[in-house]
Amino acid sequence: MLSELSEWFWQERLWFPKGLGWADLEDRDGRVYAKGRDLWVALPIAVSFLIIRQIFERTVATPLASLLGVKETLRLKAPHNPTLESYYCNVTKTPTQTSVLSLCKQTGHSERQVQRWFRRRRNQDRPSLLKKFKEASWRFTFYLLAFIAGLASLIDKPWLYDLKEMWEGFPVLTILPSQYWYYMIELGFYGSLLFSVASDVKRKDFKEQIVHHVATILLISFSWCVNYIRAGTLIMLVHDSADYFLESAKMFNYAGWRNACKIKTKKNKTISTHPLQVCVITFYFLQLQDYLLHMGVPGDHLRAFLWLLLLQWLLMVLQCLHIFWAVLIIKIAVRFLTNNVSNCAN
Repeated sequence: MLSELSEWFWQERLWFPKGLGWADLEDRDGRVYAKGRDLWVALPIAVSFLIIRQIFERTVATPLASLLGVKETLRLKAPHNPTLESYYCNVTKTPTQTSVLSLCKQTGHSERQVQRWFRRRRNQDRPSLLKKFKEASWRFTFYLLAFIAGLASLIDKPWLYDLKEMWEGFPVLTILPSQYWYYMIELGFYGSLLFSVASDVKRKDFKEQIVHHVATILLISFSWCVNYIRAGTLIMLVHDSADYFLESAKMFNYAGWRNACKIKTKKNKTISTHPLQVCVITFYFLQLQDYLLHMGVPGDHLRAFLWLLLLQWLLMVLQCLHIFWAVLIIKIAVRFLTNNVSNCAN
């Protein structure tokens, strides 16, 4: 059954337009083509990123946080109480008034003592600013270096300036060493993010993050298999150029640099601006335009490739997530700017 499924999955009519097949992608005359088995390289790269991240957070991120004034939050620990701990872990972290009265009878504590215990216990689970800062600084470092490396590898490529060049000779396109490593490193990095998501700070958009990482990994993998690589490198470059701005804004925020720049009004009054406002335009106009790059696939290729349609659907998933996050960022920026304008008026 597995052999039949594999045979169906790799049949040429699903992957190639008429007249082309897997034989056309065999390495010959010094030309190298993308192959599905190349993706296994991303696994050791992902593991390496997990190790490098631990070293980076201890030797770079922690001293940087100390330099910027980000300190470990000291919180009072809830005293050990097996009854309340069991209820906290197995039932709910926020008991109702009726439950509090019931717990008072079981433990012999007053209502105020029980409520204080749950409040302290919840605070223990809250991630500290230092942990958030270290995670943001790690992602900022990668995205910035990946953007610089990606730009260096694409700066002399014609498809960086003319999108029509992306499809010249498609899908029989050779792979350059710079494209190979750009793809594998990006895939390995997102794989490491998926592996570490359980230990990272659990935010309100936790589920959206999981969907984003899975969709990104599938998108990178399938685009590699169908030689969708020129467009793929441009998409990753656009993403990285926006992501490092966003992560830097988070770092400023965690460090308490809420007034990174100031704007002079006509009445000669000063309005402080939040770093997130700076990245709103970058995020919105850079990351939200990647769908337009993918939509540039010639129509005959879309009809010939079933898996290119799958790539389009995966891209639409990412696009919806980008719109979701862009709205959140805009709300934060507008709320902060509105507060500063009202304070300035007063």
